[in-house]
Amino acid sequence: MELKIISGNANRRLAEEIVEHLGVSLTNAVINRFSDGEIQVKIADNVRGADCFIIQPTCAPANEHLMELLIVCDALRRSSARRITAVLPYYGYGRQDRKSEPRVPITAKLVANLLVASGVSRVLTMDLHAGQIQGFFDIPVDHLYGMPVFLKYIAAKNMKDLVIVSPDAGGVERARAFAKHLNADLAIVDKRRPRPNEAAIMNVIGEVKGKTAILLDDLVDTAGTLTKVAATIKDKGAIRVLAACSHGVLSGAAIERIEESPIEELIVTNSIPVDSKKTNKITVLTIAPLLAEAIKRIYHDESVSALFM
Repeated sequence: MELKIISGNANRRLAEEIVEHLGVSLTNAVINRFSDGEIQVKIADNVRGADCFIIQPTCAPANEHLMELLIVCDALRRSSARRITAVLPYYGYGRQDRKSEPRVPITAKLVANLLVASGVSRVLTMDLHAGQIQGFFDIPVDHLYGMPVFLKYIAAKNMKDLVIVSPDAGGVERARAFAKHLNADLAIVDKRRPRPNEAAIMNVIGEVKGKTAILLDDLVDTAGTLTKVAATIKDKGAIRVLAACSHGVLSGAAIERIEESPIEELIVTNSIPVDSKKTNKITVLTIAPLLAEAIKRIYHDESVSALFM
């Protein structure tokens, strides 16, 4: 099978970096809009019998980018592509992964169903909000971790007396693995969330006094939780506070909150486009080599999990 890489409009720069690492060219896909906003797609190159990878994080505007992904996948299927892999560096709607209260949807599962219905035969994603989302699919899912990218950057800083802080109980496993690799201490923040995008900090479990704290999370959206945790950690005696989040959603007043917070540096990946020019506190690390290597391994039927051993 011939390898074909197709990019949607969500993060074309990342797709260009990936094909540069792979030594191939982007497949020509024309994505336009009708005057009423409907999405129109045409795959201009021949993809019959090809192994196709469509790179499209479902970031803001999430509905536009999700619909675009579904239509491109349908176009590939109807063009007789042999296999279609949806590469979602950021899996939108991943936070709606369970019924947290009565009469609410499980939208992460709905999105999984839509992807399969559009013709996707495999999913490649990174740092899902909840690992069990992999089980929402009845097709193979390759789940990557941004940890190696962060570890390399943070280790190069040679910071002493590190403590890795999980902003909630759900991220403890991620923070523990991170702390182990850096030979750092671990702290956990117990918080209660009264309503979406709001958090009340309750207690810090672990010692942060006199240490350099790195807050670790899968994503930063409005930065309400992150900045409140940072302020609490600082009040508890941390000398420095940094943050590392795989997905820089940064919606609403996120930039302003980060600017006014004790966070010295927010480290994110380019899983979704981030305008780091809005503040000098944001550092963007590329995941293109990681995704390129995963795509190469899937194409050659090699182990993807070996990347993290």
